Amino acid sequence: MSVPSPGAGAPHVLDNPALASLTGPHALFAERRGRVLRYPVDVSPWLALPDDPGPEDWADLAALAGPGAEVGLAGFQGELPDGWELTMNLAGVQLVDEGMDAVPEPQAVRLGPADVPEMLDLVERTRPGPFLPRTVELGTYLGIRRDGRLIAMAGERLHPPGWTEISAVCTDAAYRGEGLATRLIRAVAYGIRARGETPFLHTGAENTTAIRLYESLGFRLRRRTAFLAARVPQTSGQSSPVPADVPAL
Repeated sequence: MSVPSPGAGAPHVLDNPALASLTGPHALFAERRGRVLRYPVDVSPWLALPDDPGPEDWADLAALAGPGAEVGLAGFQGELPDGWELTMNLAGVQLVDEGMDAVPEPQAVRLGPADVPEMLDLVERTRPGPFLPRTVELGTYLGIRRDGRLIAMAGERLHPPGWTEISAVCTDAAYRGEGLATRLIRAVAYGIRARGETPFLHTGAENTTAIRLYESLGFRLRRRTAFLAARVPQTSGQSSPVPADVPAL
């Protein structure tokens, strides 16, 4: 996998996808304080800092989240203000569709609020990444059932203008090896393409099995990123650097 050379000019909409989503198609979900936006805590852990956060932005984030709260800082690279505790540092990748064979899946069913208990149970057993009680509201989620039981699913999460993220791709361990994830990814992508948008996704950099699958389907690496989380302090002050093992974007 090679990393494309960064291009000149304005930042790409996928450089800060949560910000692009919450100021665009997902604006109805946005909780805002100053220049900081986030999804409701039962929808998604993604939040959006401005590209150049300053002391006022960190203060607004602290006020929005509350003292002692843990907040996701996906893609952030820079300095954490004094007193903020880094609680997660996971290398990640962002991949974009470059020619996937997107087709409908006859066995797929649309999942909605009534299916959330089963979806949460499947996520708990398979650990594809964050999926919360209202995540299903972010877009289309498709599932495959066997004997009435939900055994695989995939859906839509972040929605920057012109793009939609495929997320929550998971399959019950008893049914892996049947290509269910591939079929659902293609089906979700088919719906995204039908709107004239392009699929993209995120995964952990060490999740080589998933990356191989996505690349075989037609995704390519756009950039390396990092999934960080930090705990809000009671007070703020001088800045301290994020550890050097956070990968460059």
